[in-house]
Amino acid sequence: MASLTERKAYREKIMQALYEATEGNRLLGVTGAQLLHDLGIREEDLAAACTYLVGEELIAVDWATGNTPAMVTLTHEGIRRMEAMEEEQGRADEQ
Repeated sequence: MASLTERKAYREKIMQALYEATEGNRLLGVTGAQLLHDLGIREEDLAAACTYLVGEELIAVDWATGNTPAMVTLTHEGIRRMEAMEEEQGRADEQ
């Protein structure tokens, strides 16, 4: 089982990967298989992180058999959070 620090890192990696891959477009998504490949996260950790992010209403998931995400997309709230983080980082870079 992943530690709390690892679980938080997985969630952030998933959000960042989705935001970058979809360029903040709710109509686009990433397959669970692609996330597994790109992020190097174990399948059960990806499922747990996605379940958490769905509960926070940051992503939407179409589930495949075996608790594997078939398709993962950002929600409106997820996009807003990622844009706020991007703006905050931009302000920090300016200083």
